[in-house]
Amino acid sequence: MKIIKVSEQPVAKNPHSIDVRRVYDSEHALSSHLTLKPGEQLIRHITPVDVFFYVLSGTGIVEVGDEELEVSRDTAIESPKDIPHCWYNRSDADLRILVVKVPRPTTGTKLL
Repeated sequence: MKIIKVSEQPVAKNPHSIDVRRVYDSEHALSSHLTLKPGEQLIRHITPVDVFFYVLSGTGIVEVGDEELEVSRDTAIESPKDIPHCWYNRSDADLRILVVKVPRPTTGTKLL
């Protein structure tokens, strides 16, 4: 068994300039913990694999394709591969999201 404490993981370098920490990385899947501070957002992008998001805490706006929805804690969102998506934190509290990419990407994310 391997225990991973998110707070002890280093912040991964990323084009969004936000707090991203890897929590699982295998040949089959990749998982990261994102923290968006109030006013932060991702750059709209496309991933080459399916992604699902699970909101751990906070409230945010998720955009997948042409749909935009306000979501909060204990919500799971599916984002199919090759569909543009983005996250926005327009609240006054941190937004924490678990991101799972399946299968593990072999090519990079495309920023829009």
